[in-house]
Amino acid sequence: MLNTVTDTLAHRLGAATIDPIPVPLPIAAAAARAGFPSPAEDFQDDTIDLNDMLVRNPLATFLYRAEGWSMLHAGICDGDLLVVDRSVTPIDGDLVIAIWEGNQPACKILKVCADHLELHSRNPHYAPIVLAPGTEAEVFAVVSVARQVHRGRHRVRSG
Repeated sequence: MLNTVTDTLAHRLGAATIDPIPVPLPIAAAAARAGFPSPAEDFQDDTIDLNDMLVRNPLATFLYRAEGWSMLHAGICDGDLLVVDRSVTPIDGDLVIAIWEGNQPACKILKVCADHLELHSRNPHYAPIVLAPGTEAEVFAVVSVARQVHRGRHRVRSG
């Protein structure tokens, strides 16, 4: 059973734009390291359009917003955008949005068993959701995740 207080839920935001205006953004030539940056690698290599990267099939693509922390170890945080492509058939092990028996959509890892489906979290504090045989469920593949980084209000001042 879904615990709406602790599980990662998904709120539908709407369909993706069919013909979005291309917005090419620069990509640096060097990979971003988590350590000390090298000023010698401060140049642009190419551009990328995030619409092309995140949306593969605009007519079948919908956006959901994740809510909760049950998928933290899958790299999904509260507030992340989940890009769902209804034209992709989910398979065992896929990250999915699942809706069943009037429950709010949930973001989980799909486990396909012989006679039932299971929806697994990626946080050890959350138990799997086992859908009994015959339970009607809609399951959609999550094909991309987007996150906006929010800067903290309290910064350490230098000098």
